[in-house]
Amino acid sequence: MSRELSAKYDPSEVEDKWYAYWQEHKLFASKPDHRQPYTIIMPPPNVTGVLHMGHMLNNTIQDILIRRARMTGYNACWMPGTDHASIATEAKVVERLAKQGIKKSDLSREEFLKHVWDWTHEHGGIIVEQLKKVGASCDWDRLAFTMDEDRSKAVIDVFCDLYRKGLIYRGVRMINWDPKAKTAISDEEIIYEEQYGKLYYVRYFVKGEKDRYIVVATTRPETIFGDTAVCIHPDDERYQWLKGREVVVPGVDRTIPIITDEYVDREFGTGCLKVTPSHDVNDYMLGQKYNLPEIDVFNDDGTLNAHGGKYEGQDRMEVRTCFVKELESLGLIEKIEDYTNKVGLSERTHVPIEPKLSMQWFLKMKELSKPAYDAVMNDEVQLVPDRFKGVYASWMENVRDWNISRQLYWGHRIPAYFLEDGNIVVGETVEIALAEAKKVTGNQSLTIDDLHQDPDTLDTWFSSWLWPISVFGNPMDENNAELDYYFPTSDLVTGPDILFFWVARMIIAGYEYRNTFPFKNVFLTGIVRDSQRRKMSKSLGNSPDPLKLIEQYGADGVRMGLMTSASAGNDILFDEGLVEQGRNFNNKIWNSFRLIQGWEISDTVAQNTAQKAAIEWFEHLLRKQEAILSDHFKKYRINDATLLMYKLIRDDFSGTFLELIKPVYGEPIDRTTIEATNIFFEQLMQLVHPFMPFISEELWQAVRERKEGESIMVSQLREQQEYSEDMIETMDFAREIITNVRNLRVQKGVSPKEGLELFSETQLCNSSKAVITKLANISVFHEEKPDESAEMATFNVGTAQFGVPFTGHVDVAAEIEKLKGEEAHYEKFLKSVRAKLSNEKFVANAPEQVVAMERKKERDAEEKLAAVKARLTNLR
Repeated sequence: MSRELSAKYDPSEVEDKWYAYWQEHKLFASKPDHRQPYTIIMPPPNVTGVLHMGHMLNNTIQDILIRRARMTGYNACWMPGTDHASIATEAKVVERLAKQGIKKSDLSREEFLKHVWDWTHEHGGIIVEQLKKVGASCDWDRLAFTMDEDRSKAVIDVFCDLYRKGLIYRGVRMINWDPKAKTAISDEEIIYEEQYGKLYYVRYFVKGEKDRYIVVATTRPETIFGDTAVCIHPDDERYQWLKGREVVVPGVDRTIPIITDEYVDREFGTGCLKVTPSHDVNDYMLGQKYNLPEIDVFNDDGTLNAHGGKYEGQDRMEVRTCFVKELESLGLIEKIEDYTNKVGLSERTHVPIEPKLSMQWFLKMKELSKPAYDAVMNDEVQLVPDRFKGVYASWMENVRDWNISRQLYWGHRIPAYFLEDGNIVVGETVEIALAEAKKVTGNQSLTIDDLHQDPDTLDTWFSSWLWPISVFGNPMDENNAELDYYFPTSDLVTGPDILFFWVARMIIAGYEYRNTFPFKNVFLTGIVRDSQRRKMSKSLGNSPDPLKLIEQYGADGVRMGLMTSASAGNDILFDEGLVEQGRNFNNKIWNSFRLIQGWEISDTVAQNTAQKAAIEWFEHLLRKQEAILSDHFKKYRINDATLLMYKLIRDDFSGTFLELIKPVYGEPIDRTTIEATNIFFEQLMQLVHPFMPFISEELWQAVRERKEGESIMVSQLREQQEYSEDMIETMDFAREIITNVRNLRVQKGVSPKEGLELFSETQLCNSSKAVITKLANISVFHEEKPDESAEMATFNVGTAQFGVPFTGHVDVAAEIEKLKGEEAHYEKFLKSVRAKLSNEKFVANAPEQVVAMERKKERDAEEKLAAVKARLTNLR
């Protein structure tokens, strides 16, 4: 062995050391070669973000997959990157400037962008360094940024290509408007919160009638200024008299028509619906259907415009209060009720969004998305777990054109240029756009000064949807060796909340530009929640800082704790106790190796029977667990794989194997046993390395001398080998005997140092006897059925009965009570089995092996019950 370890495992001394070693020797790097590639693209975190528990979970899973791939012969490439996050980043910069007394509107576009780049350079590397603390083995030399030169060119090239294909257009449509950020946002960037508000019942007087009116219920009286109709259900008997009439908009004195449509819910409110096409998606559809005028009453910042009359310039929420008071004074409020409804808020600025008609750029999605829909439905792209296929199908079957423009400075500026005559031209560069303008207009005297670029930028997701392609090359490249080698990628790890607006769009881009899927498998993680099932967030104060957890418990401990409960698609109820358990597991591994390291080795001492049996058993057990582990990875059962490693190392290796081979205190161990043990330990460290990279590297390096540059990370796992189930079952049988004897010792208060006799009518092989002797301290084996005396404590392993005499230690009354409990248990169990077997339908329809298993359960239970009854009879 190379060196002696310190008495206690200290992650802080290990983690930085090995991460630096891996980077120094370029062990994360990947270049195309003869091997099969295994590629993961990192879902790019916000460039100005900091690590949270969601990142911790997602990137740990990715790191486990990529490390496992490296060790199984793949050319593994984990492609890292960050996202420019247009809305979030711009909001942060606006906030910082405000503290300096500077408004965004006071700056030119160029001046503002300089501040954003300063912010990005100042904060952009933080999350990258934090990911290194987690152990993320990305190829950092490939670090990409959605706003870097290569990615920016890809975005602009794709926009121009889609425009020329007729798939991108500009038009006025109903969109979601963020009045604080002053930009359009997508449906997916809205969060809905239940809020307590009011339902206002407002009187709309019928034109030409002084005393007749209808009552309309609304939660948003400030939008009344934009009403262009009132709609009733055509079959509503209450309002048949209104057909063909007009009503007066309250407080506005403008007349609007009554229209009829089955869309109206007769049960809600009064059954009369105010129609405001400019400020409600459903109203907009009604407006389109009945050719209603559209009156937009809001400015971009959420204040009312000239259509609001005397309320012009006031915030919409203030107007709501003031206008209701005015309506009350005019006798136009019927009543006001408390009302709870879900309000859509901007995810980034947390202000209520405003449905708004706006001139925007859109991408036609219906035909473009068909190959991506088919890919998931036909399992070309597999969602894990596959229950999300239904959600995916629902979204894709109802796909709408994608609003790709944003009214922001920070982002990829739309490469469209306006001419004085109203024409629009698109070009990858202004020079290309100028050439196009001359072609369109026939005016060869046009100059660049005659072109005015659209001030809007592209939706952040318009760069992200190209991510699996653009990190390796431009989507427009026909010949690109790296792109041809690494694309399509292998696995994507992400959350189901972005299944549509990122995952689906990446699949769409893959088929459009590479004629294939961008990744084969999508592992959908759950959401990390607290013990009350609340999503972890800064605002709730319920989210621990992952870096502080790492500082306290070590990166391996945090990773292990998280992974034990991280099944695909299921939320994780975070409990710091899991992380503490992960740290304790680290200490267990460390102490186990120190135990091995502390044994004196002898070339003359012979290997005993228990040691030989332990080595044979553990070799076959290890082969079996390697096969199961491989299957878990194929099925993305990462938590099952984690728990398997936990049990294999803690229970099987440390709890049984080491106890069996351990020499008598003060005596040496034979070289054959210690060499086998070291090989087993190396293999275990290899298997656990993807989950716990730091401690596994530290101990693998300590087992024997290594060359500079050698690393467990690039060592190869052995090929799957045959194993003997009989050998494993023989040891499991012996271990169960040992557990029962140990339990009896505790019950009877007998010291582990006191040798005991064991009666068994079942013949045990010599290796089992050696194992039982070592771990249960059995001094004499009797191959005969235990008698029914009061001193004999009995137990069953399967159908085999065993007995241990405890002369002077047996409490007859307690033993009778215990046996009575067993008797009741077996009788109840037999009743349930016999009920099943007496069911003719079950016997006729169940598979033959299932029925056979139930009959075996019946026979075994009958034998056990008979043995318990016999012993009870004897004791009474």
